[in-house]
Amino acid sequence: MARLILALETSCDETSAAILQDGTEILSNIISSQIDVHKKFGGVVPEVASRKHLELINGVIKEALEQAGTDFSRLSAVAVTYGPGLVGALLVGVAAAKAIAYAKDIPLLGVNHLEGHLYANFLVEPGLEFPLLCLVVSGGHTDLVVMSGHGSYQVVGRTRDDAAGEAFDKVARTLELGYPGGPLIDRLATQGDEDAVVLPRAYLEKGSLDFSFSGLKSAVINYRHRSLQRGEEIDRADLAASFQRAVVDVLVDKTLEAAVRFDVQTVLLAGGVAANRRLRDALALGCSNRGLRLVIPPPVLCTDNAAMIACASYYKFLRGDFAPLTLNAVPGLKLGEEKY
Repeated sequence: MARLILALETSCDETSAAILQDGTEILSNIISSQIDVHKKFGGVVPEVASRKHLELINGVIKEALEQAGTDFSRLSAVAVTYGPGLVGALLVGVAAAKAIAYAKDIPLLGVNHLEGHLYANFLVEPGLEFPLLCLVVSGGHTDLVVMSGHGSYQVVGRTRDDAAGEAFDKVARTLELGYPGGPLIDRLATQGDEDAVVLPRAYLEKGSLDFSFSGLKSAVINYRHRSLQRGEEIDRADLAASFQRAVVDVLVDKTLEAAVRFDVQTVLLAGGVAANRRLRDALALGCSNRGLRLVIPPPVLCTDNAAMIACASYYKFLRGDFAPLTLNAVPGLKLGEEKY
């Protein structure tokens, strides 16, 4: 009998519901984005995001069931992101999932949002063999994770300040490009010279696999301010391209170094910034030159979505790793820890 899992994702500003069959087949993956709502604020406003989730969640769940051609009675379990993320936003998804689990007397599965990003790759390649190295790059996270098995994670590198996606958004604001910054910089950079502006790359102390993008962000801001004080007009495309290359160089170099250090032959890319074309191309070239296999999900599975949460939850389901109905939102949840 097919196992159908309904998954919900409301950790930030996407309200998403998906139905996954037997851990691999996406029957539906509905994503309602709030980008237009938050664009006028220049970033996500937590209180506004929570209210929008409340307005959207029931309709998104209904649409996911209809598109999958199923109903609540056929579900094997319901899964939900319970951290990390915005606490008010998380609570909407958690409350909805708990209500469904209780009303239908089916297992509840609590999933770490970062774990979901890792498992987006298993939707592309279900038969991935361990160990695996995954670079997770998003608005809130930049982590290097070694996976030795399902549910077994070792974070070997992480950002010490700004996440890569956060740096993209802040630089985009500095250049008055708008929100969200990542796609806008990616697009503008194609028109610029990435060698035009000399910018720093923070490799930190010898042997470190951690990241730091705060200094790079500040360098871009200072470059723009100095140009304005001198009355010089900056070439925004050149600055965007130079900034993007500085971020990508460090991300790729550290990922390849980690692959060698931990003797991993397969590299995964995940998170919203994984949709960046410069990063995808550079990592693909670096892996190819070193004989490493690279797996990258399509852009729709890189940004926040419930299908990736459903995939991660499937392996929890097989292990019998169920959450109690007392499950709560944990905004600071760390990868690999369970707080049921």
